[in-house]
Amino acid sequence: MSMTIHNRLPEPEILKMEYPLTPELVEMKRARDEEIKKVFTGESDKFLVIIGPCSADNEDSVCEYVSRLAKVIEQTKDRLVLIPRIYTNKPRTTGAGYKGMLHQPDPTREPDLYRGIVAIRKMHIRAMNESGLTAADEMLYPENRSYLDDILSYEAIGARSVENQQHRLTASGMDIPVGMKNPTSGDMSVMLNAIKAAQNPTSFIYRSYNVSTSGNPLAHSILRGYVNSRGECHPNYHYEDMLQLLKEYTPEQFANPAVIVDTNHSNSNKQYKEQIRIAKEVLNSRKHNPQLKKLVKGFMIESYIEEGCQPIGSDMIYGKSITDPCLGWEDTRRLIDTIAEMSV
Repeated sequence: MSMTIHNRLPEPEILKMEYPLTPELVEMKRARDEEIKKVFTGESDKFLVIIGPCSADNEDSVCEYVSRLAKVIEQTKDRLVLIPRIYTNKPRTTGAGYKGMLHQPDPTREPDLYRGIVAIRKMHIRAMNESGLTAADEMLYPENRSYLDDILSYEAIGARSVENQQHRLTASGMDIPVGMKNPTSGDMSVMLNAIKAAQNPTSFIYRSYNVSTSGNPLAHSILRGYVNSRGECHPNYHYEDMLQLLKEYTPEQFANPAVIVDTNHSNSNKQYKEQIRIAKEVLNSRKHNPQLKKLVKGFMIESYIEEGCQPIGSDMIYGKSITDPCLGWEDTRRLIDTIAEMSV
């Protein structure tokens, strides 16, 4: 038999009872959700910065990073909304490599999904308690988001998942912003079709239930660059790229047209320091064109305590990525200040 059943994972309702949100955290999430929503609807002209490690690999270092972000907010809260990236599951192109804390709560040990589900919920709640911030995560497995749906204020659907029907339909039942990345091929029509599907009501099977949704008007695009047929990375954050998207991404066809620019991945060719230059270029494009200023709502940036990345091993550096390379804290702090100054 090619599939072995190890154990039955807890139902989301059971896990939420074991690790509940306090009334204070419920209210904090409500207020954060409202603040973020207003950016996408245009009621607020604040700029979003969705920022943090490529993958959340260690509870202590992730929570320390998020607490550092919370201190920065005091100087930038009139212009920016900071959303920490706490990405607990990571897609792998070939299936090999670290798949995130959901799979391996300890990267040096064997996968354990039961422990992983508990670990990611506990980490998110700890980050909320210590920082006063709610976070973003990636919806890699649509059926698993129920373990965190009372916690997250933002979710992203990755370049490899954006064509998947279940991801699109699940997004249509969410009441928080969900970002649809362009696929690795760069075909913008795929991303726009995903947004349209997520914004429309639908019925489908979810976790063995017959469900219906009202549609999610906060579904939007994320530009992350693309890879051509020769495996070469190409950016799609340039002025001309966004003007082309603007022609197709109209208020007549979509609710709340909005773009988040992913400054890493194929946009930077994973040259993590390039994120600084890319952010400045996009901000200059917004200044030059009022339509782009209205369209581009924020950035997605990969950053951690220490810059770069490292292999998994016995002597890993605290706060350094074990997946894609990230900006270090000093560069991060300066970049947030720059974004605050240039986003006005």
